[in-house]
Amino acid sequence: MEYNHQSLEKKWQQFWAENGTFKPSETTDKPKYYVLDMFPYPSGAGLHVGHPLGYIASDIFSRYKRLKGFNVLHPMGYDSFGLPAEQYAIQTGQHPSVTTETNIKRYREQLDNIGFSYDWSREVRTSEPDYYKWTQWIFMQLFNAWYNKETDKAESIDSLIARFKDSGSEDIEAVCDDDILTFTATEWNGFSEEEQQRELLKYRLAYLRESTVNWCAALGTVLANDEVINGVSERGGYPVEQKKMMQWSMRITAYADRLLRGLDTVDWPEPLVEMQRNWIGKSVGASVKFLLPQLHTDIEVFTTRVDTIFGVSFIVLAPEHELVDTLTTDNQRAEIESYKEKTAKKSELDRMADTKTVSGAFTGSYAKHPLTGEDVPIWIADYVLAGYGTGAVMAVPSGDQRDYVFAKHFNLPIIPISDAQNIEEEADPTKDGRYINADFINGMTYSEALPALIGRLEELRLGRAKINYRMRDAIFGRQRYWGEPVPVYFKDGLPYLIKEEELPLLLPEVDKYLPTETGEPPLGRAEGWKYNGKYDYELSTMPGWAGSSWYWFRYMDPKNDQTFASKEAVDYWKSVDLYIGGSEHATGHLLYSRFWNKVLKDLGYHNEEEPFKKLINQGMIQGRSNFVYRVLDEEGKGTNVFVSYGLKDKYNTIPLHVDVNIVYNDILDTERFKAFRSDFADAEFVLENGKYICGTEVEKMSKSKFNVVNPDDIIETYGADTLRLYEMFLGPLEQSKPWNTNGIEGVYKFLRKVWRLFHDAQGNLVISDEEPSKAEYKALHKIIKKVEEDIERFSFNTSVSAFMICVNELTDLKCNKRKILQDLIIVLQPYAPHITEELWGLLGNEAGTISYAPYPVFNPSYLVESEFAYPVSVNGKMKMNLSLALDLDAKAVEGIVLANVDVQRYLDGKTVKKVIFVKGKIINIVV
Repeated sequence: MEYNHQSLEKKWQQFWAENGTFKPSETTDKPKYYVLDMFPYPSGAGLHVGHPLGYIASDIFSRYKRLKGFNVLHPMGYDSFGLPAEQYAIQTGQHPSVTTETNIKRYREQLDNIGFSYDWSREVRTSEPDYYKWTQWIFMQLFNAWYNKETDKAESIDSLIARFKDSGSEDIEAVCDDDILTFTATEWNGFSEEEQQRELLKYRLAYLRESTVNWCAALGTVLANDEVINGVSERGGYPVEQKKMMQWSMRITAYADRLLRGLDTVDWPEPLVEMQRNWIGKSVGASVKFLLPQLHTDIEVFTTRVDTIFGVSFIVLAPEHELVDTLTTDNQRAEIESYKEKTAKKSELDRMADTKTVSGAFTGSYAKHPLTGEDVPIWIADYVLAGYGTGAVMAVPSGDQRDYVFAKHFNLPIIPISDAQNIEEEADPTKDGRYINADFINGMTYSEALPALIGRLEELRLGRAKINYRMRDAIFGRQRYWGEPVPVYFKDGLPYLIKEEELPLLLPEVDKYLPTETGEPPLGRAEGWKYNGKYDYELSTMPGWAGSSWYWFRYMDPKNDQTFASKEAVDYWKSVDLYIGGSEHATGHLLYSRFWNKVLKDLGYHNEEEPFKKLINQGMIQGRSNFVYRVLDEEGKGTNVFVSYGLKDKYNTIPLHVDVNIVYNDILDTERFKAFRSDFADAEFVLENGKYICGTEVEKMSKSKFNVVNPDDIIETYGADTLRLYEMFLGPLEQSKPWNTNGIEGVYKFLRKVWRLFHDAQGNLVISDEEPSKAEYKALHKIIKKVEEDIERFSFNTSVSAFMICVNELTDLKCNKRKILQDLIIVLQPYAPHITEELWGLLGNEAGTISYAPYPVFNPSYLVESEFAYPVSVNGKMKMNLSLALDLDAKAVEGIVLANVDVQRYLDGKTVKKVIFVKGKIINIVV
């Protein structure tokens, strides 16, 4: 019987599906292990060979853990809400659910073809009502929660209401809006329902307020910061502007410190951890008030260098700051309005990144310095962001380079504050020397000045020590159709939750997937869509990250219609042990998931502070593009002549991408090239040695470069096991590497070699029950040890090389021993599950049981050498090798050597003076 990957792989994929081979046990004494791939979005393009890289790695690890005796949960589903399906719906009028279903069907076919050990009975889709019912339910928990600083956790809003009823707002330590009221219990109890609900909204973890957002008019929706690249939308490249809108937000800032602390408890790549730390951006400093007597208020700034306060020569506000309009004088209004308009066209990321452009505008107003009482001019500039800190900075040109450049540009004072500063050409941010021009801290060092300044500011009630975070609350609404409806209706302009028993709130039907003519989101088109036929529903939908911020829980208990996951399931599976996915989710998805996980823990639904214990970012498989070289005529126009790579410098040519699927080992199939494009039908070729050689370049895999390789094509030709092994063989999991189909033939030959170990030349199964030799045991136990070590450290590429060496050794030994081959295929099974399933059955084992066979135990004694091939020399000249047992002493070795016929021939009758013996090294006979 020949190795036929096509029939063999379909056979076992069908067997796994019909028998539920990879369903974990519901009750077991085995230890649990939860392996998860980052939630894929099912795009219409389907998978290319780069997409399965992480899935193959997680599948190898899942299969390995089953062999090691673990109860493994390895699920898969789809993050199926999202903008691409909606954009397609807008273009075609087709409901997004239809497109999504088609895409999922295609994904599932491709995933099945690769032979993953997913428990498909647990599949979830974020766009299914029985799933998003619980996304809406979690939103309700957030809406009905507040963050108590005293207990350092979220609590039910009912506990806050009870405290308001009993003692008013006194002594409430909460993460909340800045504009909260101060009231007694009597005053609270006298508030109307509307007044109470309006005040509670300032405390809720999910709340509604006016926010500055990234508004993309072309897409008709708000975008998250990570969806905006260089001032345009990541999808479509449309302009994005800053705009103030009433928006749902999540009070993730309440968890900033816990999100930071949690990073010390997880096994994640350090670059990813650092990105999260930077995104959260903890700063220790002080809050300082610059008084505005004319308005009976103040400008509050946060600074990490309150020691430089005497060097302040101006204040800069974000153009969106709420006081800008009031502070702007009539003479400056035109300039300020013009500047605000220009700023609105930039994204916050662009504003933060642009350190070279100097721009700003003077409001015409002044604030009072808190310690000197002097007037300080108030400017606006786009490098200050409304959402970071207080949206205002105290500018110290002598200590901050950005302030220094701004002051130079607008001819503003630069006040030296330290006797160690040299500010002739740039700012000096160091803390060296002693303070000058600094009133009561003159002559002090930094460590002396800091407590003195904080003390004076607190005494004047114009400042205090404070910790600040760069991270801001997460905008939660999207003005589009294909997302989860927010389970909220409005009464008297305030939001109220629908009843839990009314979940899920289903997406209504609409005539178009565009905003209404009056600018409302697409849900505004739904006819008669009102709560109890009376109150307006929220017309925004949830963002794409909502459904993916808790999905690992649903996999634990996907069919439960009473709760998002049962207590028993959550207590057993706890958290994800291994999470594999791309580094593009380093901030958004991972921060939001950790946030929701902590909220649900605080509210008593589970006990794990962090959702993902170990995380690995797989690298990218890049495309390997091929090029043909089109000859240009004298006018520079393309001709129909194409010259081979090695001859291109002799002609005036232009390179053109060519479909890599019609190129084999960089040799172009010229007939298929003529069919590649209609204008190439009459193409002529200048060849090298009868062949057209293409040029190559490593680029991102994309349709436009014709370098996309479909895994289905690889599987058809070489098989899924070959694809799995080859993707691992390309290089370390975490690194990016180019795809090159040219090398795949070697992996395919390796699998056929494995097959031939079990069969004779005629294809008959030939297995021996004889005891293996020491050499055979050695080859086996080397691979047992190597693969176990490699998988445990996720070094999959080195295992593939080791497999090849092992099979070559066993082939040379003509090994067909059952004791060797059965353990070999168990070790190989995680990498090549189809061929090993077939060979397992051929050995007489019950079908499908290899997935749960015990991983072979490494025996180090098989790697201990019992013999050594000693080089035998006569008078220092090497003559031969002689294999001897390593436990022989010098006397025994001398007797064996001198009695050897070949040695005697080299001695040629000469008298032996002595034999020099070094154990495990050499034998030298002196004559």
